[in-house]
Amino acid sequence: MTGYVVANYDITNQEGYQAYLQTVAPTLTSHGAEILAADYETEVREGAPGRVTIVIRFDSPEAARGWYESPEYQEIVHHRTDNSDGFLVICEERRRP
Repeated sequence: MTGYVVANYDITNQEGYQAYLQTVAPTLTSHGAEILAADYETEVREGAPGRVTIVIRFDSPEAARGWYESPEYQEIVHHRTDNSDGFLVICEERRRP
């Protein structure tokens, strides 16, 4: 079953966030991830989400958790969390019969 990481946030410190952008791609590649969407000007229609929306596909929810919990990602995640406000979730694809 396919797993997804969905993140939505506002960048609060662009300079600090740059370190995340410069280091996150290799962590994704090494875990077989595919970035499906990386929108930095998300069109808001309802609620109060952030302006950045990222959707990443993994082979499974376990693979997504493996990436998130990996030492190489945990070493850099603070560059995102320290410099943005928002959320990140892991979810799985479910197809209705």
